[in-house]
Amino acid sequence: MLTRSELGNLEARAVRQIIREGGWTGTSKRLALGREQANIVILREEYALDFFRFCHRNPKPLFLIEVTDTGDPEPKICAPGADLRTDLPAYRLYRDGEAVEDLTDIKHLWRDDHVAFLTGCNLSVDQVMIENRIPLPHLIDDEAWPSQYISNISCQPAGIFKGPQVVSMRPIPEKLLIKVIEITSRYPRSHGAPLHVGDPFAIGIDDLNEVDWGKLNKIGEGFLPVFWACGITAQAVACEIKIPEMITHKPGHMFVTDIAVADPTK
Repeated sequence: MLTRSELGNLEARAVRQIIREGGWTGTSKRLALGREQANIVILREEYALDFFRFCHRNPKPLFLIEVTDTGDPEPKICAPGADLRTDLPAYRLYRDGEAVEDLTDIKHLWRDDHVAFLTGCNLSVDQVMIENRIPLPHLIDDEAWPSQYISNISCQPAGIFKGPQVVSMRPIPEKLLIKVIEITSRYPRSHGAPLHVGDPFAIGIDDLNEVDWGKLNKIGEGFLPVFWACGITAQAVACEIKIPEMITHKPGHMFVTDIAVADPTK
């Protein structure tokens, strides 16, 4: 099996093929560095228009990269030839607002009326952060991961979809804060600039030790907690509204597209 470092140097198409063949089931951080990674939400067509509106009204957490044709698992624009039923390292199935199962493929669940939504992800800018020597824990430690929390920031509702925004937290050296804000603001597909810096209580997080997703990141001396919008917002909303069915990526196990992070035209 290839290592994460080796997968980081491969083209996105090659990474997806390895995942399709069962050669990688770990998280997608630092895979195909420099290519856009995407959160995945798969819904029955009866909910698709409302969710499209929901993404449009909430671009910070749910920046739309692509929406597939009904019943077609191929994202023809961002990854021609890919198959969203097999090309993610892991999936999560929600029924009636509950996470009921994690899977490595969803061929048996795919329906002719399914529509897939691909939205932006912070992991896309990992290579940018590496190039700018930003010391983020998840870039240097295979076990580390951004901490993710349900905030008190409400999404703009659309149809049945409503609920809180999820935020991801990364400890940032105070002396590099302005630099990090300037860098991330250039990448709106990947959630752009932070939503909040500093006191977590101000956005409804009582205790940073109580992580909802991801792993705890300690705030060291000279660091600040910095919070970005997060695509897991869709999963929090699924739980909030108790949607009958939603299929997503397992948190941390995103879909790797062919889109270059630095390409503003896609």
